[in-house]
Amino acid sequence: MSLLHRDAGREPLADLSRFRGEFYSCLTARSDALFELADAVLCGDGPVRSLAELSLVGEHRRGHGGLYAAVAQGRVDADRIRQALASVPLPRAADGRLVLAVDVTCWLRPDAHTSPERILCHTYGRGKDQHIPVPGWPYSIICALEPGRSSWTAPLDALRLMPGDDTATVTARQLRELIERLIATGQWQAGDLHILVIADAGYDAPRLAHLLGDLPVEVLARMRSDRVLRRAAPPRQPHIMGRPPRHGSEFVFGQPDTWGTPDAETVTDTRLYGTATARCWDRLHPKLTHRSSWAGADGSLPIVEGTVIRLDIDHLPSGATPKPVWLWWSGTDADAADVDRLWQAYLRRFDIEHTFRLFKQTLGWTSPKIRTPEAADRWTWLVLAAYTQLRLARPLAADLRRPWEKPAPVERLTPARVRRDFRHIRPKATCPAGAPKPSRPGPGRPAGRKNTRPTPRHDVHTVRKTDTTKPKTKKSTTPRPRRTG
Repeated sequence: MSLLHRDAGREPLADLSRFRGEFYSCLTARSDALFELADAVLCGDGPVRSLAELSLVGEHRRGHGGLYAAVAQGRVDADRIRQALASVPLPRAADGRLVLAVDVTCWLRPDAHTSPERILCHTYGRGKDQHIPVPGWPYSIICALEPGRSSWTAPLDALRLMPGDDTATVTARQLRELIERLIATGQWQAGDLHILVIADAGYDAPRLAHLLGDLPVEVLARMRSDRVLRRAAPPRQPHIMGRPPRHGSEFVFGQPDTWGTPDAETVTDTRLYGTATARCWDRLHPKLTHRSSWAGADGSLPIVEGTVIRLDIDHLPSGATPKPVWLWWSGTDADAADVDRLWQAYLRRFDIEHTFRLFKQTLGWTSPKIRTPEAADRWTWLVLAAYTQLRLARPLAADLRRPWEKPAPVERLTPARVRRDFRHIRPKATCPAGAPKPSRPGPGRPAGRKNTRPTPRHDVHTVRKTDTTKPKTKKSTTPRPRRTG
């Protein structure tokens, strides 16, 4: 095992201690047990498999009974912990803007028949070309992305979707509240570049951009390859009677003869995908109808214009046949530099998948068999707080690599490698949790003395006696004659 020594900076340690103190303040009931539970997640050897095994970690000084009671009956101030996550240092893109990725990941609970508020979650990869719905709790998670190739993100918010929720509406409200917190904490100030929000094809990008139109936000999302958009309406010709058209000609993704000449085109040589060709068409919008999420809209529906980008590559690292990627950006008048910046930023969206995999496979987010959704939310906040501590401890960690692993510089350490050294970083940081109270048995009753207190009997059903004036008649023992004939 190799140990690479590095002087720990004071500023990262101060940020880590400050966040740990604020995280402890967010725990309003059974705070000591919940705080030590998060430390046990960070200091355990190997992946987290169950909650009971966390009680055996040295950093958790309480028994497994108190651990389960803390998850089931503790309380976490969700608003305050959201504020704490938005106040820590956040990664930024090369141009200094904040880049947020939003996606839904599911906590599958197919066997929890008595757990309320479960939703059928679409799962992928459980069969060849099959999307199997499995009951579970879906969570919408927003993370800040880092520039370049990295497995690190900065989780900022988590929200469990309720049955009947509209994903676009809930996500827009979640993003709005997060951006307002980022502005309040000084993460975004007037004059900064707009925050870029990246989503996958499961989101309605034009609706998301319309709901966030009054905020300093740009939306970039993937679109399915079977979409049909419209160009801007042509100028009205003189001496033409009738109502002017609201939409122009069609732009069909699957019909190249409807595309026309692109407004910008770039060619880039990449290491993994060969030559990447990106083309964009400006001011395209969907033709909205009073259906689905727009069913309750009053009057005429809005025209949400944006830029469409088509990305083509030569080959995939897996050897599969590459398919074109269609992107929709809420901005307009994009030049060649914007096109390259946008499709490269979209590729960084897949870093959030590394975070989800670490949550589930290493930190044990979905391992506990929790019954109530409130306890699931409580455990989710603990996992997010634990991951944030790993990210803040990243400059302080040493490379405790396995004998078969290659050495890595500090800036290239993965979250799993930082977790190996967190046990040595933890004593330097603030630990506000108090020691457990002694639980030695009492002296008991003195020898030779009997217990004179009446013992209540809760297992016996007592019946109140009532006085009756009617005397009871004794049943006759003389046999009655049998009737014949």
